Amino acid sequence: MESEMKPSSGIDEPQVIGLDARRRWGILAICCTSLFVVGLDTTIVNVALPAIGEGFGVGTVGLEWIVNAYTLVLASLLISSGALADRFGRRRIFQIGLVVFGVASIVCALAPSVGVLIAARIAQGVGGSMLSPVALAIVVNVMTDPKERAKAIGVWAAVFGLSMAAGPIVGGVLIESFGWRSVFWINVPVIAVVLMLTAVFVPQSRAEQPRRLDLPGQVLLMVVVGGSVALLIEGPRIGWLASGAIAGYVAVAAALAAFVRVESRKSEPLMDPSLFRHRPFTAAVLGAIVVFVALNATLLLGTFYLQQAREMTPAAAGAMTLPMAVAATICAPLSGILVGRFGARLPLLIAGSFTALGGLCLVSLDNSTGTSTLLVAYLFLGIGFGFSNAPITNTAVNGLPRSQAGLAGGITSSARQFGAALGVALAGGMIAGSAQSDIDEASRAGWILVVACGLVVLVIALASGGSEKTKG
Repeated sequence: MESEMKPSSGIDEPQVIGLDARRRWGILAICCTSLFVVGLDTTIVNVALPAIGEGFGVGTVGLEWIVNAYTLVLASLLISSGALADRFGRRRIFQIGLVVFGVASIVCALAPSVGVLIAARIAQGVGGSMLSPVALAIVVNVMTDPKERAKAIGVWAAVFGLSMAAGPIVGGVLIESFGWRSVFWINVPVIAVVLMLTAVFVPQSRAEQPRRLDLPGQVLLMVVVGGSVALLIEGPRIGWLASGAIAGYVAVAAALAAFVRVESRKSEPLMDPSLFRHRPFTAAVLGAIVVFVALNATLLLGTFYLQQAREMTPAAAGAMTLPMAVAATICAPLSGILVGRFGARLPLLIAGSFTALGGLCLVSLDNSTGTSTLLVAYLFLGIGFGFSNAPITNTAVNGLPRSQAGLAGGITSSARQFGAALGVALAGGMIAGSAQSDIDEASRAGWILVVACGLVVLVIALASGGSEKTKG
């Protein structure tokens, strides 16, 4: 018989003590399913962008907003959603998020215009912000043994990696078979099933001493995150030195300064600046950003190159990324095992090396580049991505008390989504306005960016000092 879980200040004890292994891993499966949908929606839309652009008659800038309306809201609200879950109950907030995400997906699928689609994507982001960090907090509070938790986080990272990498493949097949609206319809039955399973199997939990909600900090964070990415998206169109752009720089800088000042003075801030004095935690957040810059730049550049420059169908373009999906799925649980045995440094070194190698394979990309080169590059990038998530997530979660698991998950997930938005904005700016035949040349700077991200991960691995084993 399984031994009882030891009480901790972060658990709603009467409902969590005594869960056996089958129940714990079943809860992990439920939470991972919701994570899969959130991650899939981050990337599945990329492969649909050419079809959406043709259907609504919008250019690259409008298409970037379709992607980033979702990721920006996720990045901005994830921390507050984690705090809400710690205060009002993780299962309750999780269920609300499922409902909002599901309804918004239906609106996306029925959208009559690009404006309605972007608004529905914002609503999807609101719902998604209540799923990813809250689900991670549920898992962390159920898996109390550090070694079991490390394995669970490895599975979590594998599912997240698979969802992000599988987006282009699943999207390509759906678009070619049923049209671009099907990439949103696919969410609905999955959300309905998860909602029912959550009501039956997932226990309620909350922090005994939850943080207060920080409305000023939340508003300032939204200005900083949204403003910085908006400038990157609109900069190529309005001009980097135009008066509007300069006003934007000033507004973002002022909001950032105000955010640091306000958060430093609060007893329960949205994001405590003192957390970033701890080198491993800071390394995890920075690593999350650069890894997702690389991933999303890769997906956006690859989508336009394969579908426009190489004139592949959505399904064929998605199939080209299959090595990335397979590698990410295989390497993520292996990374979790390495984190448990040796610490975060080794998997981060592997992640950085293969990300840089994958980008290098594509720096000289042109319309005659062989299929084998593309497949090898995606394989390397998948290995890099697969090895990155477990050490990043584990370092962030273990850097805070378990009672603040929602905060840890929120900060890391926010960093990922901010990185995703930056990757789309940077890559989109590089190819915006390029003729179909010139996309390969225009994307060269994007692949150099991917290489640079891999090198940053290597530096983080060497400098973070995260070599300690997970203690049992």
